[in-house]
Amino acid sequence: MLQPNPNVINNPIELFPVAPITPQLKAVDFFCGAGGVTAGFVQAGIEVLAGIDIDPNCKATYEENNTGSKFLKKDISLYNPEDLSTELKIQRNDDDLVFIGCSPCQYYSSVNNIKDKSAKGRLLLEDFQRFVDHFRPGYIFIENVPGLKKNNESPLGRFKQFLIDAGYVFSDDVLNAKYFSVPQNRRRYVLLATRINNEIKLPTGSKKNVTSVRSVIGDTTVFPPIVAGHKDNSEFLHSAASLNEVNMRRIQRTTHNGGSRREWSDDPELQLECYKDYEGHSDVYGRLYWDKPSPTITTKFYSLSNGRYGHPEQDRALSLREGAVLQSFSSSYKFLASSQGINGKLIGNAVPPKMAMAIGNALIENRINGAI
Repeated sequence: MLQPNPNVINNPIELFPVAPITPQLKAVDFFCGAGGVTAGFVQAGIEVLAGIDIDPNCKATYEENNTGSKFLKKDISLYNPEDLSTELKIQRNDDDLVFIGCSPCQYYSSVNNIKDKSAKGRLLLEDFQRFVDHFRPGYIFIENVPGLKKNNESPLGRFKQFLIDAGYVFSDDVLNAKYFSVPQNRRRYVLLATRINNEIKLPTGSKKNVTSVRSVIGDTTVFPPIVAGHKDNSEFLHSAASLNEVNMRRIQRTTHNGGSRREWSDDPELQLECYKDYEGHSDVYGRLYWDKPSPTITTKFYSLSNGRYGHPEQDRALSLREGAVLQSFSSSYKFLASSQGINGKLIGNAVPPKMAMAIGNALIENRINGAI
Protein backbone atom coordinates (compact mmCIF):
# COMPACT_ATOMS: atom_id res chain seq x y z
CA MET A 1 0.00 0.00 0.00
CA LEU A 2 1.34 3.34 -0.99
CA GLN A 3 2.11 5.72 1.82
CA PRO A 4 1.58 9.47 1.42
CA ASN A 5 4.74 11.37 0.66
CA PRO A 6 5.29 13.79 3.59
CA ASN A 7 7.03 16.22 1.22
CA VAL A 8 3.92 16.65 -0.90
CA ILE A 9 1.39 19.21 0.26
CA ASN A 10 -2.09 18.02 -0.59
CA ASN A 11 -3.88 21.23 0.31
CA PRO A 12 -2.49 24.05 -1.83
CA ILE A 13 -4.89 26.49 -0.19
CA GLU A 14 -2.93 26.12 3.04
CA LEU A 15 0.31 26.85 1.21
CA PHE A 16 -1.06 29.84 -0.66
CA PRO A 17 -3.71 31.43 1.56
CA VAL A 18 -5.86 34.01 -0.10
CA ALA A 19 -4.91 37.47 1.15
CA PRO A 20 -7.78 39.37 2.75
CA ILE A 21 -9.17 42.15 0.62
CA THR A 22 -8.24 45.54 2.07
CA PRO A 23 -11.24 47.85 1.98
CA GLN A 24 -10.69 51.00 -0.06
CA LEU A 25 -12.02 53.94 1.88
CA LYS A 26 -13.32 56.87 -0.13
CA ALA A 27 -14.17 60.30 1.19
CA VAL A 28 -16.08 63.49 0.50
CA ASP A 29 -14.38 66.59 1.90
CA PHE A 30 -17.06 69.12 2.90
CA PHE A 31 -15.72 72.67 3.48
CA CYS A 32 -12.53 71.54 1.73
CA GLY A 33 -10.81 74.93 1.44
CA ALA A 34 -7.32 74.59 -0.04
CA GLY A 35 -7.41 70.81 0.40
CA GLY A 36 -5.42 70.15 3.58
CA VAL A 37 -7.54 67.14 4.60
CA THR A 38 -7.75 65.86 1.04
CA ALA A 39 -3.96 65.94 0.71
CA GLY A 40 -3.46 64.17 4.03
CA PHE A 41 -6.09 61.51 3.34
CA VAL A 42 -4.61 60.77 -0.08
CA GLN A 43 -1.20 60.32 1.56
CA ALA A 44 -2.82 57.84 3.95
CA GLY A 45 -4.29 55.89 1.04
CA ILE A 46 -7.88 57.13 1.03
CA GLU A 47 -9.48 58.14 -2.26
CA VAL A 48 -11.06 61.57 -1.98
CA LEU A 49 -13.90 61.79 -4.48
CA ALA A 50 -14.51 65.51 -4.15
CA GLY A 51 -14.04 68.66 -2.15
CA ILE A 52 -17.04 70.91 -1.57
CA ASP A 53 -16.76 74.59 -0.71
CA ILE A 54 -18.79 77.73 -1.25
CA ASP A 55 -15.68 79.88 -1.76
CA PRO A 56 -14.66 80.13 -5.44
CA ASN A 57 -11.14 81.15 -4.36
CA CYS A 58 -10.51 77.54 -3.35
CA LYS A 59 -11.16 76.02 -6.77
CA ALA A 60 -7.86 76.57 -8.58
CA THR A 61 -5.72 75.61 -5.58
CA TYR A 62 -7.78 72.53 -4.75
CA GLU A 63 -7.93 71.20 -8.31
CA GLU A 64 -4.27 71.89 -9.12
CA ASN A 65 -2.98 69.95 -6.12
CA ASN A 66 -5.53 67.15 -5.85
CA THR A 67 -5.73 65.47 -9.24
CA GLY A 68 -8.62 63.04 -9.41
CA SER A 69 -10.74 64.86 -6.84
CA LYS A 70 -13.57 67.03 -8.12
CA PHE A 71 -14.14 70.52 -6.76
CA LEU A 72 -17.83 71.29 -6.23
CA LYS A 73 -18.64 74.94 -5.58
CA LYS A 74 -21.75 74.51 -3.48
CA ASP A 75 -23.55 76.11 -0.55
CA ILE A 76 -24.47 72.93 1.32
CA SER A 77 -27.34 74.70 3.07
CA LEU A 78 -28.97 74.83 -0.39
CA TYR A 79 -27.55 71.62 -1.87
CA ASN A 80 -29.59 68.43 -2.01
CA PRO A 81 -28.07 65.10 -0.93
CA GLU A 82 -29.72 63.44 -3.93
CA ASP A 83 -27.79 65.76 -6.24
CA LEU A 84 -24.53 64.86 -4.50
CA SER A 85 -25.36 61.18 -5.01
CA THR A 86 -25.84 61.77 -8.72
CA GLU A 87 -22.68 63.88 -9.01
CA LEU A 88 -20.35 61.46 -7.26
CA LYS A 89 -22.15 58.13 -7.76
CA ILE A 90 -22.21 57.47 -4.03
CA GLN A 91 -24.84 55.40 -2.27
CA ARG A 92 -26.47 55.30 1.13
CA ASN A 93 -25.11 53.01 3.87
CA ASP A 94 -21.70 52.58 2.25
CA ASP A 95 -19.40 51.17 4.94
CA ASP A 96 -16.31 52.45 3.12
CA LEU A 97 -17.51 56.03 2.74
CA VAL A 98 -16.04 58.82 4.91
CA PHE A 99 -17.65 62.24 5.33
CA ILE A 100 -15.28 65.03 6.37
CA GLY A 101 -16.85 68.07 8.03
CA CYS A 102 -14.17 70.61 9.00
CA SER A 103 -16.42 73.65 8.77
CA PRO A 104 -15.30 77.28 9.17
CA CYS A 105 -14.93 77.91 12.87
CA GLN A 106 -14.37 81.61 13.50
CA TYR A 107 -17.60 82.03 15.49
CA TYR A 108 -16.29 79.73 18.26
CA SER A 109 -12.65 80.77 18.08
CA SER A 110 -11.09 82.29 21.19
CA VAL A 111 -9.32 84.87 19.03
CA ASN A 112 -12.44 86.12 17.26
CA ASN A 113 -14.18 89.11 18.76
CA ILE A 114 -16.52 90.05 15.93
CA LYS A 115 -19.22 87.41 16.11
CA ASP A 116 -21.66 88.90 13.64
CA LYS A 117 -19.24 88.41 10.73
CA SER A 118 -19.07 84.66 11.33
CA ALA A 119 -22.53 83.99 12.77
CA LYS A 120 -23.70 82.06 9.70
CA GLY A 121 -20.86 79.59 10.15
CA ARG A 122 -22.16 78.48 13.53
CA LEU A 123 -24.93 76.51 11.77
CA LEU A 124 -22.78 74.70 9.20
CA LEU A 125 -22.51 71.60 11.39
CA GLU A 126 -26.29 71.29 11.20
CA ASP A 127 -26.13 71.51 7.39
CA PHE A 128 -23.45 68.80 7.39
CA GLN A 129 -25.67 66.65 9.62
CA ARG A 130 -28.35 66.63 6.93
CA PHE A 131 -25.95 64.88 4.54
CA VAL A 132 -24.81 62.42 7.21
CA ASP A 133 -28.44 61.61 7.96
CA HIS A 134 -29.21 60.95 4.31
CA PHE A 135 -26.15 58.85 3.39
CA ARG A 136 -25.22 57.23 6.72
CA PRO A 137 -21.54 56.89 5.73
CA GLY A 138 -19.38 54.33 7.49
CA TYR A 139 -17.17 57.03 9.00
CA ILE A 140 -17.27 60.71 9.96
CA PHE A 141 -14.40 63.09 10.73
CA ILE A 142 -14.88 66.54 12.21
CA GLU A 143 -12.16 69.08 13.10
CA ASN A 144 -12.79 72.48 14.62
CA VAL A 145 -11.55 74.96 17.21
CA PRO A 146 -11.62 73.80 20.85
CA GLY A 147 -14.27 76.45 21.52
CA LEU A 148 -16.82 74.37 19.62
CA LYS A 149 -16.72 71.85 22.47
CA LYS A 150 -16.66 74.41 25.27
CA ASN A 151 -19.37 76.76 23.99
CA ASN A 152 -22.81 75.89 25.32
CA GLU A 153 -24.42 77.58 22.32
CA SER A 154 -22.66 75.41 19.75
CA PRO A 155 -24.60 72.73 17.84
CA LEU A 156 -22.08 70.07 18.83
CA GLY A 157 -24.19 68.59 21.61
CA ARG A 158 -27.13 68.13 19.26
CA PHE A 159 -24.87 66.60 16.64
CA LYS A 160 -23.48 64.07 19.13
CA GLN A 161 -26.97 63.07 20.18
CA PHE A 162 -27.90 62.68 16.52
CA LEU A 163 -24.93 60.33 16.06
CA ILE A 164 -25.99 58.20 19.01
CA ASP A 165 -29.59 58.03 17.80
CA ALA A 166 -28.38 57.08 14.31
CA GLY A 167 -26.34 54.13 15.61
CA TYR A 168 -22.86 55.66 15.54
CA VAL A 169 -20.17 55.45 18.17
CA PHE A 170 -17.63 58.23 18.42
CA SER A 171 -14.50 59.42 20.14
CA ASP A 172 -13.65 63.10 20.54
CA ASP A 173 -11.04 65.23 22.24
CA VAL A 174 -8.79 68.24 21.75
CA LEU A 175 -5.59 67.22 19.97
CA ASN A 176 -2.44 69.21 19.31
CA ALA A 177 -1.06 69.07 15.78
CA LYS A 178 2.53 69.32 17.07
CA TYR A 179 2.32 65.67 18.20
CA PHE A 180 1.64 64.61 14.60
CA SER A 181 4.82 66.04 13.01
CA VAL A 182 3.28 69.44 12.31
CA PRO A 183 5.83 72.10 13.39
CA GLN A 184 3.13 74.17 15.02
CA ASN A 185 1.38 74.45 18.36
CA ARG A 186 -2.17 74.02 17.05
CA ARG A 187 -4.90 72.70 19.38
CA ARG A 188 -8.02 71.45 17.62
CA TYR A 189 -11.18 69.62 18.54
CA VAL A 190 -11.41 66.30 16.67
CA LEU A 191 -14.29 63.83 16.47
CA LEU A 192 -14.23 60.45 14.74
CA ALA A 193 -17.40 58.41 14.41
CA THR A 194 -18.34 55.05 12.90
CA ARG A 195 -21.34 52.75 12.63
CA ILE A 196 -19.14 49.83 11.45
CA ASN A 197 -17.47 48.86 14.74
CA ASN A 198 -18.34 49.09 18.39
CA GLU A 199 -15.50 51.47 19.15
CA ILE A 200 -13.26 53.99 17.44
CA LYS A 201 -10.13 55.65 18.77
CA LEU A 202 -8.42 58.92 17.98
CA PRO A 203 -4.75 58.80 17.00
CA THR A 204 -2.59 59.61 19.99
CA GLY A 205 0.43 61.31 18.45
CA SER A 206 3.76 61.39 20.21
CA LYS A 207 6.17 63.85 21.80
CA LYS A 208 8.79 62.26 19.56
CA ASN A 209 7.03 63.88 16.61
CA VAL A 210 7.44 67.44 17.90
CA THR A 211 9.57 69.41 15.47
CA SER A 212 10.84 72.95 15.25
CA VAL A 213 10.52 76.05 13.11
CA ARG A 214 14.19 75.70 12.20
CA SER A 215 13.66 72.21 10.79
CA VAL A 216 11.28 73.45 8.10
CA ILE A 217 12.24 77.05 7.30
CA GLY A 218 15.82 77.28 8.53
CA ASP A 219 17.57 76.12 5.37
CA THR A 220 18.57 79.26 3.48
CA THR A 221 19.14 77.28 0.28
CA VAL A 222 15.40 76.60 0.29
CA PHE A 223 14.27 79.82 1.95
CA PRO A 224 16.75 82.50 0.90
CA PRO A 225 16.74 85.67 3.01
CA ILE A 226 14.22 88.23 1.79
CA VAL A 227 13.11 91.68 2.92
CA ALA A 228 9.70 92.93 3.96
CA GLY A 229 7.62 93.63 0.88
CA HIS A 230 9.40 91.04 -1.27
CA LYS A 231 7.17 89.61 -4.01
CA ASP A 232 7.89 86.11 -5.26
CA ASN A 233 6.06 85.63 -8.54
CA SER A 234 7.04 81.99 -8.81
CA GLU A 235 4.86 79.11 -7.62
CA PHE A 236 7.04 78.83 -4.51
CA LEU A 237 5.39 82.04 -3.24
CA HIS A 238 8.13 83.10 -0.81
CA SER A 239 6.49 86.54 -0.49
CA ALA A 240 6.49 88.76 2.59
CA ALA A 241 4.18 91.63 3.46
CA SER A 242 5.60 95.12 3.50
CA LEU A 243 6.14 97.02 6.77
CA ASN A 244 5.61 100.70 7.37
CA GLU A 245 8.38 102.77 8.95
CA VAL A 246 7.26 102.39 12.55
CA ASN A 247 6.71 98.65 12.29
CA MET A 248 10.13 98.24 10.75
CA ARG A 249 11.63 100.05 13.72
CA ARG A 250 9.64 97.81 16.05
CA ILE A 251 10.90 94.56 14.59
CA GLN A 252 14.46 95.90 14.43
CA ARG A 253 14.22 96.49 18.18
CA THR A 254 12.84 92.97 18.79
CA THR A 255 15.48 90.42 19.81
CA HIS A 256 16.15 87.59 17.39
CA ASN A 257 14.79 84.14 18.17
CA GLY A 258 11.75 84.79 20.33
CA GLY A 259 11.85 88.49 21.22
CA SER A 260 8.61 90.30 22.08
CA ARG A 261 7.04 93.79 22.02
CA ARG A 262 7.93 94.25 25.70
CA GLU A 263 11.48 95.06 24.63
CA TRP A 264 10.39 98.44 23.28
CA SER A 265 7.44 99.10 25.60
CA ASP A 266 9.31 102.02 27.19
CA ASP A 267 9.73 103.81 23.86
CA PRO A 268 6.83 106.28 23.45
CA GLU A 269 7.34 106.37 19.69
CA LEU A 270 7.01 102.60 19.34
CA GLN A 271 4.63 101.61 22.11
CA LEU A 272 1.00 101.26 21.05
CA GLU A 273 -1.60 103.21 22.99
CA CYS A 274 -3.70 100.08 23.60
CA TYR A 275 -0.77 98.34 25.32
CA LYS A 276 0.44 101.14 27.57
CA ASP A 277 -1.42 99.78 30.57
CA TYR A 278 -1.92 96.23 29.36
CA GLU A 279 0.52 93.34 29.77
CA GLY A 280 -1.44 90.69 27.86
CA HIS A 281 -1.04 89.56 24.24
CA SER A 282 2.73 89.80 24.51
CA ASP A 283 3.14 87.64 21.40
CA VAL A 284 1.87 90.44 19.18
CA TYR A 285 4.81 91.85 17.18
CA GLY A 286 7.02 89.04 18.52
CA ARG A 287 9.44 86.78 16.66
CA LEU A 288 9.18 83.00 16.33
CA TYR A 289 11.59 80.78 18.25
CA TRP A 290 13.89 78.75 16.02
CA ASP A 291 13.87 75.62 18.14
CA LYS A 292 10.20 75.43 19.13
CA PRO A 293 7.07 74.76 17.11
CA SER A 294 5.46 77.89 15.74
CA PRO A 295 2.34 79.39 17.29
CA THR A 296 -0.97 78.59 15.59
CA ILE A 297 -0.88 79.66 11.96
CA THR A 298 -3.99 81.80 11.54
CA THR A 299 -5.33 83.49 8.42
CA LYS A 300 -3.18 86.57 9.25
CA PHE A 301 0.12 84.81 9.90
CA TYR A 302 1.83 87.00 7.29
CA SER A 303 1.08 90.13 9.36
CA LEU A 304 3.51 91.22 12.06
CA SER A 305 0.80 92.89 14.13
CA ASN A 306 -1.45 89.82 14.40
CA GLY A 307 0.64 87.56 16.60
CA ARG A 308 4.12 86.09 17.06
CA TYR A 309 4.71 85.99 13.32
CA GLY A 310 8.01 87.84 12.99
CA HIS A 311 10.75 85.82 11.33
CA PRO A 312 13.24 84.53 13.94
CA GLU A 313 16.07 86.62 12.44
CA GLN A 314 15.03 88.63 9.41
CA ASP A 315 13.22 91.95 9.83
CA ARG A 316 9.87 90.88 8.41
CA ALA A 317 6.87 88.67 9.06
CA LEU A 318 6.59 85.11 7.79
CA SER A 319 6.32 84.60 4.06
CA LEU A 320 3.36 82.79 2.55
CA ARG A 321 5.44 79.69 1.80
CA GLU A 322 6.89 79.64 5.31
CA GLY A 323 3.37 79.68 6.75
CA ALA A 324 2.37 76.87 4.39
CA VAL A 325 5.20 74.54 5.40
CA LEU A 326 4.57 75.33 9.07
CA GLN A 327 1.07 74.02 8.31
CA SER A 328 2.86 70.91 6.91
CA PHE A 329 1.93 71.53 3.28
CA SER A 330 4.67 70.30 0.96
CA SER A 331 6.94 72.92 -0.55
CA SER A 332 5.48 72.07 -3.97
CA TYR A 333 1.84 72.64 -2.98
CA LYS A 334 0.58 75.50 -5.12
CA PHE A 335 -1.60 78.31 -3.80
CA LEU A 336 -3.25 79.98 -6.75
CA ALA A 337 -5.60 82.60 -5.34
CA SER A 338 -5.48 86.11 -6.75
CA SER A 339 -3.97 87.93 -3.75
CA GLN A 340 -1.64 87.53 -0.81
CA GLY A 341 -4.53 87.97 1.61
CA ILE A 342 -6.65 85.24 0.03
CA ASN A 343 -3.74 82.82 -0.15
CA GLY A 344 -3.01 83.56 3.50
CA LYS A 345 -6.61 82.75 4.36
CA LEU A 346 -6.48 79.46 2.45
CA ILE A 347 -3.28 78.47 4.26
CA GLY A 348 -4.36 79.55 7.74
CA ASN A 349 -7.80 77.93 7.56
CA ALA A 350 -6.49 74.55 6.41
CA VAL A 351 -6.29 71.39 8.46
CA PRO A 352 -2.57 70.51 8.49
CA PRO A 353 -2.09 67.67 5.98
CA LYS A 354 0.18 65.66 8.29
CA MET A 355 -2.46 65.73 11.02
CA ALA A 356 -5.09 64.73 8.45
CA MET A 357 -2.87 61.85 7.35
CA ALA A 358 -2.76 60.55 10.94
CA ILE A 359 -6.56 60.74 11.07
CA GLY A 360 -6.80 58.89 7.77
CA ASN A 361 -4.48 56.16 9.03
CA ALA A 362 -6.65 55.77 12.15
CA LEU A 363 -9.76 55.33 9.99
CA ILE A 364 -8.07 52.72 7.80
CA GLU A 365 -6.90 50.79 10.85
CA ASN A 366 -10.38 50.84 12.32
CA ARG A 367 -11.92 49.63 9.07
CA ILE A 368 -9.50 46.72 8.80
CA ASN A 369 -8.99 45.72 12.41
CA GLY A 370 -11.72 47.33 14.43
CA ALA A 371 -10.72 49.50 17.37
CA ILE A 372 -7.49 47.70 18.34
